[in-house]
Amino acid sequence: MSFSLGPRLDFRQTQSLVMTPQLRQAIKLLQSSNMEVVAFVEEELERNPLLERDEGERERPGEAGEEPGIATAGPGGEAAADLALLMPTGAEAPLDLHDTQNLYEASEAPQGPRGGGSFEEDERGIDDLAVERPRSLREELAEQARLSFHTPQERLIAGQLIALLDPAGRLSLPDAAIAGALGCAEADVAAVRARMQRFEPVGLFARDLAECLAAQLAEKNRLDPAMQALLQNLELLARRDMPALLRICGVDMADLAEMVAEIRRLDPKPGASFDGNPAPTVVPDVLMRRGPDGGWLLELNPETLPRVLVNRGFHAAAHTTLRSREDRAFLAERLQSANWLVKSLEQRANTILKVSAEIVRRQDGFFRHGIAHLRPLILRDVAEEVEMHESTVSRVTANKYIATPRGTFELKFFFTTAIAGTTGETFSAEAIRHRIRDMIGAERSEEILSDDAIVERLRSEGVDIARRTVAKYREALRIPSSVQRKREKAVPAF
Repeated sequence: MSFSLGPRLDFRQTQSLVMTPQLRQAIKLLQSSNMEVVAFVEEELERNPLLERDEGERERPGEAGEEPGIATAGPGGEAAADLALLMPTGAEAPLDLHDTQNLYEASEAPQGPRGGGSFEEDERGIDDLAVERPRSLREELAEQARLSFHTPQERLIAGQLIALLDPAGRLSLPDAAIAGALGCAEADVAAVRARMQRFEPVGLFARDLAECLAAQLAEKNRLDPAMQALLQNLELLARRDMPALLRICGVDMADLAEMVAEIRRLDPKPGASFDGNPAPTVVPDVLMRRGPDGGWLLELNPETLPRVLVNRGFHAAAHTTLRSREDRAFLAERLQSANWLVKSLEQRANTILKVSAEIVRRQDGFFRHGIAHLRPLILRDVAEEVEMHESTVSRVTANKYIATPRGTFELKFFFTTAIAGTTGETFSAEAIRHRIRDMIGAERSEEILSDDAIVERLRSEGVDIARRTVAKYREALRIPSSVQRKREKAVPAF
């Protein structure tokens, strides 16, 4: 037997799926919200001279001339609401990213004037463009320090304390460490810190929660010996150990309830409440309303839906004037990119509407009767009905919100696991969590429900659920145990 060692050429034929840049971008567009897509389109408008905004008048639901598509009937013969899908003009088949066919062929788009305004058309003055930036917490504290301290040493200590504040408004270093770093006496740091605890907002520069609350109570002249004893035993308050607190503070139950209520009105993190950014406003991507026939009308939010066109007139004019091969290649690449963006946006809109419509159809009971009628739903159920891959449905429902008559919800909210029933029926886990919260909210002080009692009640209603599942749902709802709730009921103000 002989072996041949040396280089040689072999031919092999293999198949592989390659993610092109356009396909990756299509996936990103599909799982992005309308606001994120608008930001992406704005960047493309700046880069691509062949793209322009569609400034045409948008038709509202019921004003469009075309007949909307109607989807009816529910699974298992159960009646469901009719769904009128208000599709964007020119929308094609829904985009299934699991399909590897070429999705980016050139598409025709209406021609129109170049979008965008000029500076001459902007009638706003310079005063309208200037927006005053709110001052930060450290800037506010520095201003108060300049007015309160006059010696260079005091101002140096105050500046160091301001720099060491954490986001909650606390100090983690002891006075001795700060004094050692500044080369001054520890008593000087303590004196400056005590004065700065009265700065607005009151309670900053504290070492711990007890000191923070004590500063706020002292400002209100409510830091008496009983309150000081309560602050020194906050761990007992967290455990709802009222008998021990009554003994330590030397007050009766009514006084203790009043003290606890007063502590609850204080701010445990004054720094965070001052500097915290406001919660971002949720802008719905899909709008839902009741139709004149009792069904549901769905449309993409026209206020956030990006609409762009390909300026083919500009392309034709530029193509006749360009001479170099590089310029013609650049123009061709820009045209292909513009066509791809227009087609992708149309397919994205169609796909979102189709998936949203199937979710609404399956959760019709929730929209009509409330959370107790939320049905179990998984991605596979929707994917099979709309004939898409589960990954596509997952991307469609990511970061998307729908405005409904019952409020604004993330599309993923409607996907919940199923809990078996005693008679073969299934229940939504979210509906069961809501039922547990209602049971505990309606319990009386003399009849606190244990987890076992909740299990028995749910089983009497046809829900086959384990005790550990009830405990898990209760903890997820941040509801304390029956022992802790019994202690809370003993102090009404707590």
